[in-house]
Amino acid sequence: MKKMNLEFLANRRLQPELPSHLLLQWHITDRCNLRCSHCYQETYSGDELPFEKLLIIVDQFKELLECRKKEIGIPQRGHITITGGEPFVRNDFMELLDVFNRNRFSFAILTNGSYIDSEMASNLAKLRPRFVQVSIEGARKTHDSIRGAGNFDTTVVALKHLVKEKVPSMISFTAHKDNYREFPQVTALGCKLGVSKVWADRLIPNGNGSEVQCMSPEETKEFMEIMFQAKTRAQKKMFNKTEISMRRALQFLVAGGRPYSCSAGNTLITIMPNGDLYPCRRMPISVGNVMETYLRKLYYENEVMLSLRQMDRISQGCENCFYSGICHGGLKCLSYAVNGDPFTKDPGCWRVEERNYKRQRIAISCSEI
Repeated sequence: MKKMNLEFLANRRLQPELPSHLLLQWHITDRCNLRCSHCYQETYSGDELPFEKLLIIVDQFKELLECRKKEIGIPQRGHITITGGEPFVRNDFMELLDVFNRNRFSFAILTNGSYIDSEMASNLAKLRPRFVQVSIEGARKTHDSIRGAGNFDTTVVALKHLVKEKVPSMISFTAHKDNYREFPQVTALGCKLGVSKVWADRLIPNGNGSEVQCMSPEETKEFMEIMFQAKTRAQKKMFNKTEISMRRALQFLVAGGRPYSCSAGNTLITIMPNGDLYPCRRMPISVGNVMETYLRKLYYENEVMLSLRQMDRISQGCENCFYSGICHGGLKCLSYAVNGDPFTKDPGCWRVEERNYKRQRIAISCSEI
């Protein structure tokens, strides 16, 4: 079959699906016991809402789900990923998780693992989170240089407690120029511990992370090839139950599968500790505050949110790419951080660089004739 026919068939299989879910990433505090060198935060204190106002946000989220159900015509599943800062520093954190259960929201927790001992893991198991995620940034030395001396061992102990209590657990890895080649060591650890999933995405140079160097397009490609090799090795291991996930921006170019498309402002929204609404935490554009303007109004009427939901918009620099209408420019938060515009091509995309290189070679060849 000709290549064009294959692309046509692939395009037909990758038509947009009606969204049946809405994910709220909720940062309930800026307080944290760690000072990670690549953290998006610049401060570790500030306004955070009291518990009674958190309940108001829960009600607003329920209202938005009902609005989306009427708009799209299918029921909307509400999921909340709760984080900080470090969410466990709030004394009312477990009470808030119980509220999610009473409202039948699925929920997950992003934490640095410092507060998860055997008792806490047992308590979490009773609440049945979708998953609990911690970060491993490479081998012990690299991880501790980023997150603090001794934190690697603390995080591993937390994972062991979670796995023992059968709490679905995930390891996230933030790739940058200084650590991306250590991803295989992280996947090996995840498989050894028996976590549910190991996944990775690229550093976004915001906050304190502005001082950390991002990968070049060539390094990005190399990193994703390293990921794919680690994924392949894990799949070949007998009795291995740990998924090495490759579903983030550009990863499909190496691993195959459905191209990732940024969901910020569409099926993903973020609320900050003071009530500010962002399309995504990694795209820190405040579109208003839910304590001043209803969440549904901000979601449906704000120009930034509306522009991010324009699925037919082609990012600048992606015009001649076959995947432009599916990938939608790759990692929009990285484009925003680097270029100040989420509608420019992913700075890590190597397809454009390779295409330009081929054109230059052709031009040189023609000039030599």
